[in-house]
Amino acid sequence: MKLPHFTTLLTLLAISITPVSSYAQDDTMTVSIKRMKMETALRIAQAAIKQCRKEGVQIAVTVVDRSGHAQVVLRDVLAMDITLPISKQKAHTAMAFNTPLSQMESRFTKPFQVAKIDGLVVSAGGIPINIGGSILGGIGVSGAPSGETDEKCAKAGLAAVSEDLEME
Repeated sequence: MKLPHFTTLLTLLAISITPVSSYAQDDTMTVSIKRMKMETALRIAQAAIKQCRKEGVQIAVTVVDRSGHAQVVLRDVLAMDITLPISKQKAHTAMAFNTPLSQMESRFTKPFQVAKIDGLVVSAGGIPINIGGSILGGIGVSGAPSGETDEKCAKAGLAAVSEDLEME
């Protein structure tokens, strides 16, 4: 009769040890976060400008990192000065909301809603850099006659690196 009790005791002991060892593996105090290299952000910006030139427009493009800080800022020769802050704000807003801004244009229409905060711009031309479920940053383009063209250029920038980023 003592043997079945011993087997039960061993089974309970094995079960109680398993969660402890798996918990110990997850008991870290830091997380690893991927960040884009400057060269990656530069490739994005250059591809966006190249696409907009094909469209016959000169723009500014800003690529921000996952913290919303400008990593690369390029302004084509004839793009107006105002395109610089607008492209940064578009990039930051797209990164912060993790959504293409063209999908948010009608979302904030009443006064005092979140989009009325200084530094946020909700108009087409900003897209997040989201690869494999990880937000890496945002791309903002400003200077084309329409937000749709701005967004097309931003998407071309992302397309220039997305396959390489997905393979990492």
